[in-house]
Amino acid sequence: MRSKGIPMSTRARPAATRLAPVPAAAVAHLLPSDGRSAARARAALRRQLRVWRIGGELAYSAELLLSELVTNAVRAQAPGVAEVGIRFAWADGRLRLEVRDASDELPVRGEAKEDEECGRGLVLVDALASGWGVDRDGTGKTVWAELAGLAGLAGLAACDAPAAR
Repeated sequence: MRSKGIPMSTRARPAATRLAPVPAAAVAHLLPSDGRSAARARAALRRQLRVWRIGGELAYSAELLLSELVTNAVRAQAPGVAEVGIRFAWADGRLRLEVRDASDELPVRGEAKEDEECGRGLVLVDALASGWGVDRDGTGKTVWAELAGLAGLAGLAACDAPAAR
């Protein structure tokens, strides 16, 4: 089944598919929408990746992707919106990260100047993810990113995987 969302990646990649809910391989959390949301999301992801025995470069890339998506979601929220949702799914060698917010505003890939601290998030997402996009439903959006082609890494203990940076 093809994702009905809006693919945002500019590189040619295989079509990303929306994962069917698999209770044992998917986890969701609601987080407060504030300045600590990205750190909380990374901590939740680290815990889940340990459960799935995924470490090394995959874990590092996943944390960076999730951090960028959560930061964008918090910035997109209207004042007074209290939460963002996160979801992680692992199936068939594919790790999918989803971040839900209440804004209908589509993420925009910026072109930050060398001396600017902000504006590189979606550039990083595009560089690291095998695919990413947006699903809108009228009450907000879910921005997703996938790391695919990782079937050989499933079940690797963190100490067996490539060293994390």
